[in-house]
Amino acid sequence: VQLVESGGGLVQPGGSLRLSCAASGFTFSTYAMRWDRQATGKERELVAYISLDGDYTDYADSVKGRFTISRDNAKNTVYLQMNSLKPEDTAMYYCHVLRTYNYWGQGTQVTVSS
Repeated sequence: VQLVESGGGLVQPGGSLRLSCAASGFTFSTYAMRWDRQATGKERELVAYISLDGDYTDYADSVKGRFTISRDNAKNTVYLQMNSLKPEDTAMYYCHVLRTYNYWGQGTQVTVSS
């Protein structure tokens, strides 16, 4: 299993970023996917979840209405569109899949600061 995140960076408050996670090593279309994040000194937390076919999504209360998770099963990729970013969204963002074991990628850093 390999998960490779990209798209992070430095953005001003109110700005937007789109994260991508390219998956390989498993049948992507048969697994639900998730984005987690971990801020410095805090525990890792679930940000967004998407079912294997994309019909069901769920979000942490802190990002509802601002973040959108989506997936393209033809490209083995899951996305996280982040709008109206706040300084408290600053964290390392990880793509996750549960396939017998938990797998995360190496993460992509998102920093929201003026």
